[in-house]
Amino acid sequence: MTMARTVLPELLDDLHVQDPRAQHSRRDLQLLHRIMGTQTILLDALRKIPLRRSGTPSTPPLQVLEIGAGDGSLMLGVARALQGQLPAVSLTLLDQHNLLEPSTEQSYASAGWRVNAQVCDVIDWAKHEPVAGLTPSTKRWDLIVTNLFLHHFKDPQLRLVFEAVAARTNYFFACEPHRTWLALAGSHMVGAIGANAVTRQDAVLSVRAGFRDKELCSLWPGEADNWTLREYPAGLFSHCFCAARTDAMHTDAHA
Repeated sequence: MTMARTVLPELLDDLHVQDPRAQHSRRDLQLLHRIMGTQTILLDALRKIPLRRSGTPSTPPLQVLEIGAGDGSLMLGVARALQGQLPAVSLTLLDQHNLLEPSTEQSYASAGWRVNAQVCDVIDWAKHEPVAGLTPSTKRWDLIVTNLFLHHFKDPQLRLVFEAVAARTNYFFACEPHRTWLALAGSHMVGAIGANAVTRQDAVLSVRAGFRDKELCSLWPGEADNWTLREYPAGLFSHCFCAARTDAMHTDAHA
């Protein structure tokens, strides 16, 4: 029996950023990313994307956007793992709150990445940033990524976000909760790692709002011939979605 997708508000989203419960829950999320192997999943996916792998001091940096980025700690691990494998990278962390710590910013610099925070609701970002006039070949971002974020939204909102993403990049990757009974059982056990009440409730809600099969592919805009879409489970608890503009893949692979 397949579990129906249910999207309900999560507790962390309504807590003030300085609330001790929110701070504890964000630490829980960092630990859960390690348990789920999110960094490894993300690295495996990024290494398959034909991003520019070299450059000179005068070469423009790769423009990367993470939506729903939180404190940026996950992508910092990616930056460290890819150090020396990419040219200069300029990373923008888009979130409703600026959670970027000066120490995190310094750590990015040590890995060769420049980072900045953009405070914005992603729906406002999708609606209000200019989309009209962009052609399929326009690159505002070389890559857009998101992790454990899309499941917060119902299908109409996801379509809106996907339309904006598709207009602003050639490559997109998302890692989300896998909506299975095994993942749901695991979500009920996060208290065993010391997770607080906020995380214990939100973990269950996240799985119930997660994805399976080709649900994200069905929401992606545009003609199938224009995009190469992959949607697949990763590990025990994650569900991944990758979208690549087909003509860009052919061009970038031979660049």
